[in-house]
Amino acid sequence: MNEVLFDDSPELRASYEVCEAEVKQFLAGMWQAIELLPADVRPHFHAVHGFLLHSDRTADEGGTQEERETRFARWRTETLRELRTGHSEHPLLRAFVDTARRWDLDHAVIEEFLDTMRIDCAAPPCYETFEDQRRYLRGISGTVSEMWTPLLAAAGPKVRALTSLLGEVGQLVDIFEDLPADLAAGRCYLPRADLRERGLTVGDLVSGDRREALDELVGVQLERWRGMLEQAAPVVGVVDRAYQPFLRTLLLGAQLQFDEVALLRSRVFTEGLEPLASAGRTPRRPAWPYAGAVPDHIAVIMDGNRRWAARQGQPVSQGHEAGEWAALRLVNAALRLGVRHLSIYAFSTENWDRPQEELASLFDTMAGGVDQGVEWLHELGVRIRWCGRRDRIDPSFASALTLLESMTSNNDALSLTVCVDYGGRDELVEAARALATEVAAGTLRPEDIGPDDLARNLYVPGLPDVDLLIRTSGEQRISNFLPWQLAYAELVFDPTPWPDFGLEQLRNAIAVYAGRRRRFGGGLLPGQARPVEPARGV
Repeated sequence: MNEVLFDDSPELRASYEVCEAEVKQFLAGMWQAIELLPADVRPHFHAVHGFLLHSDRTADEGGTQEERETRFARWRTETLRELRTGHSEHPLLRAFVDTARRWDLDHAVIEEFLDTMRIDCAAPPCYETFEDQRRYLRGISGTVSEMWTPLLAAAGPKVRALTSLLGEVGQLVDIFEDLPADLAAGRCYLPRADLRERGLTVGDLVSGDRREALDELVGVQLERWRGMLEQAAPVVGVVDRAYQPFLRTLLLGAQLQFDEVALLRSRVFTEGLEPLASAGRTPRRPAWPYAGAVPDHIAVIMDGNRRWAARQGQPVSQGHEAGEWAALRLVNAALRLGVRHLSIYAFSTENWDRPQEELASLFDTMAGGVDQGVEWLHELGVRIRWCGRRDRIDPSFASALTLLESMTSNNDALSLTVCVDYGGRDELVEAARALATEVAAGTLRPEDIGPDDLARNLYVPGLPDVDLLIRTSGEQRISNFLPWQLAYAELVFDPTPWPDFGLEQLRNAIAVYAGRRRRFGGGLLPGQARPVEPARGV
């Protein structure tokens, strides 16, 4: 725990430390997200989730059904009594009671959580409809997330509703991560009506044999999940900036797991869904076996942040922040699909003409993305390179990018080229100047100059030709982006605004690429790239 001054006893401090240890061990992803919060509220978030974990264990672990019910009833009574008195001797509950007192947590919401847990403890789950499932999601995790509201320095019914919805999304992630274990224990958290409509039983989910029907079942769950994610996303814009990285990280995590279920489909029932973090580490997943050709190098013009923000009724800065997190999601999708090189257009030489306020916000966002994503990208084995001018960027940001290049230089799962203050014509002019200098020095004859000589003087020598260029948000031009490397690229223009671009759109673009025949100006050459290889370093 970071240093926080408590006016109370050493026992209280120890109780908060117990809660943090519990969260770090059993909810590693949540612990990582909490680390992004201001230091003064982190212990209280740990207290809330430590209470959640202990309640869950009390309901689920050890003894007969009757013994578990009796034990949880005692825990519920003890919790509600000590919330009223504002004091507890329990080594973990003490911190939660203190947090509830300091932040005036709604006791009715806490009681709703305990009542939902009691029902779940009493009998195997059986939800007839999606609405029934939503009531469970709300009662288990929606309530816990609603407890965050005062800790996020926010108030009002809109904030409570959005944080509750984010919690429901998180519980859906938990359901899919635990599917095989829960099904084996006779617990199915999916609506029974969804199973019946496809002629499925819980036994079919356990066996995983009826693939087509199971795929359809997963598809229905994903559509609902997608809708909840879209509804929950505005939660980021209703809290102060200090709390936004925490919420964005949770949304990103849910989106990444959504993408993973979209890949697994029916296999999720038998293989399960690996958590994004375990013991504070991010697992590397091997590339997904893709049936068609996979481009070796994909370049993306990330367009549409401002229009997306306008449609959301949010300031431009929120659009850029949503775009920054979409870039992280794209990296994960590229890794999962076996792409080896990815280049993204983060800031062009022409973007300097934007209003100064927007520029400041944009660079703040990029700097924040570097700070928050560097460890995750490094753990995934991503090598990062900066392509662009290096003389006009703020020195602190330039130093951060340079350090990132050095830190990840030996990674080989994916090469990510980030184009910042980049313009294709400027790059070619600089390369021509370098060649002219060599000619003037007598180290190179003009008649000996070839394509390789120009290529070695580009911003990133050795950057392979682009196989597929994707531009989002419907515009159909290359906007001075990598003109040398794009000479024979296939072009795909997707109408999706950048913040909404994800694995599904990337797969669609790759499918379009795989269906094209690439002649390179000569005889017929198939568009087939190399077969997908597992990410090295796994």
